[in-house]
Amino acid sequence: MMAHYNEAKKNKCWKINTLQFSKQLERNCFNLKKKIINKNYFIKPSLSFIAFSPVKREIFAGDFSDRIVHHQIFTELNQYYDSLFINDCYSCRKNRGTGYGIKRVSKFIRSVSDNNRKEAYVMKLDIAGYFMNIGRKILYKQNKRLINHFFKNSPKQKNYLLYLLKKIIFNNPTLNCYLRGHYSDWDGLPKNKSLFCAPPGKGLPIGNLTSQLFGNVYLNDFDHFVKEKLKCRYYGRYVDDMVFMHESKEYLKALIPQINNYLQKNLGLSLHPKKIYLQNTNKGLPFLGVIIKPHSIYPGKRIRQNFINALRQAKQTKKGIESINSYLGMMKNYNSYRFRKKHLESPLGKSALKALRASANDDYTIIKEDMFN
Repeated sequence: MMAHYNEAKKNKCWKINTLQFSKQLERNCFNLKKKIINKNYFIKPSLSFIAFSPVKREIFAGDFSDRIVHHQIFTELNQYYDSLFINDCYSCRKNRGTGYGIKRVSKFIRSVSDNNRKEAYVMKLDIAGYFMNIGRKILYKQNKRLINHFFKNSPKQKNYLLYLLKKIIFNNPTLNCYLRGHYSDWDGLPKNKSLFCAPPGKGLPIGNLTSQLFGNVYLNDFDHFVKEKLKCRYYGRYVDDMVFMHESKEYLKALIPQINNYLQKNLGLSLHPKKIYLQNTNKGLPFLGVIIKPHSIYPGKRIRQNFINALRQAKQTKKGIESINSYLGMMKNYNSYRFRKKHLESPLGKSALKALRASANDDYTIIKEDMFN
């Protein structure tokens, strides 16, 4: 339990909920474990709020004690589940995250187009309101089947995992939460992006570590259907963003009704009709925050704008070297030298560096405080 506590408190040491739990750490960990063993564990109210960056979305932050349980569940299950996922599932996986996904998709584009020597196409699809339309009964059955398989020789562990999973999966946080902010924060948020508008028996809260794992589990059979039944060699997925590549544009078009039919029939999901991207590979693919072309990768619009915003913030507050360097460190992996140079040498960039008493190195990959200021 202590190991899961340490994971749960990372980057959250300063929060009131964490501090209150930590005051009597041993006692609280013991009581939490005792409640689980005696099956007296109840999920506490979540904190619901709207996050506006990088995109507007609804968050349900669980109580700190519940986050410890989430880490426990994730640790115990992911070591078995991860081997079931296809190689090109890029969400919430060690050594197979967004950086890995960008490299893989870049490789796909070069392979399918024979290094841009022949015509090929890329298609990107998106599931409408994915997390808000995950069927809880379906998800629980999927996990129950896997747990019965992996823990068949450990009945005690199997039973307590199923107990906790039932608590977490079937918990409806909208019935037991506090709101932070104003009701107007929800204005403009599409209904299929809010748990408060989710259909009965559906929806997982964005903000829980377990939701990230369950998001992979829910679409795992679909991933294998795409790879093994539809024989899509060039396919990758990050949460509900899916990319497909092929030499034939018509082949990719023909996949859409087959994919939509599988999702509707087996998972109660549907493709977003307005988020179908189908282009020649040389036009580039916006994916995982970057624009991927056959022989180059550029930072996406959001990364570029966030970097400019970081410069503005530094100019005003005289703080933010870490934030600027974070974006520079990210962008140096892509074709962005001209962009970095342009904005660090712009009036805004110079004002920000002056406010920070810092200067950039020769290739604009890092800024450091001037030693003689």
